[in-house]
Amino acid sequence: MPVDITWWGHATCTIEDSGVRFLTDPLFVRRFAHLRRRRGALPPPAAAVADAVLISHLHADHLHVPSLARITPRARLVVPRGAVGAVPGLRALHRGRGVRITEVAPGDELRVGGVRVRAVPALHDGRRLPLGPHRSPALGYVVEGEARTYFAGDTGLFDDMARVVGPVDVALLPVGGWGPYLGHGHLDAGRAAEALTRLAPRAAVPVHYGTYWPIGLDGVRPHEFHAPGDEFVRQAALRAPEVAVHRLAHGEHVRPGALG
Repeated sequence: MPVDITWWGHATCTIEDSGVRFLTDPLFVRRFAHLRRRRGALPPPAAAVADAVLISHLHADHLHVPSLARITPRARLVVPRGAVGAVPGLRALHRGRGVRITEVAPGDELRVGGVRVRAVPALHDGRRLPLGPHRSPALGYVVEGEARTYFAGDTGLFDDMARVVGPVDVALLPVGGWGPYLGHGHLDAGRAAEALTRLAPRAAVPVHYGTYWPIGLDGVRPHEFHAPGDEFVRQAALRAPEVAVHRLAHGEHVRPGALG
């Protein structure tokens, strides 16, 4: 599978396939709101170079306008339908930097270079919190070039996950969060391992853990910060031993040969 995956921390990944470079949910700051980056260096400027940026939902740790302002202007920004109306900063990016924005809903497809991108549903609250109407869906994306890579965004398990996602080679799955407790619409390590049994990818990379944590809560359930990656590796070995799981360090990447 000629695909290269880099994990920059949280839900921020680079997917390179067929000469096309995708960036997911970029978050390039050491601190925002009540969260502080506790592990891993900030992504280097090269991380902001992309042909397309895939935004899974409107929560500020996934659609972070200051981070999007660092992306190369030629990049195409793909966002959930309704995002431009809900997030004024996106309109400013379009006017000020000429960023091309494409809104999509589950089932929509687009092409970037020779690579097809398909938006798929996610079980998660897609609103721009803390306030705002529920008018934008939470999404995952399947990037289909020479490999099929599923970026789940934020999601819980749902009954027809395997059907709507379809066959995939690589799954980038959230396994934790940024606080002591996970709410509805999230995967923890065990539920992410269950997702592997449904999706049956050849390889998986755990994301969305071990990066940001609320300021002042370092001593509150710290295992929820440190443990999800290793626990996902353990659970996946029990439930889906045929899947090659790659627990990456921040800034580390997996080359095509390692995913074979």
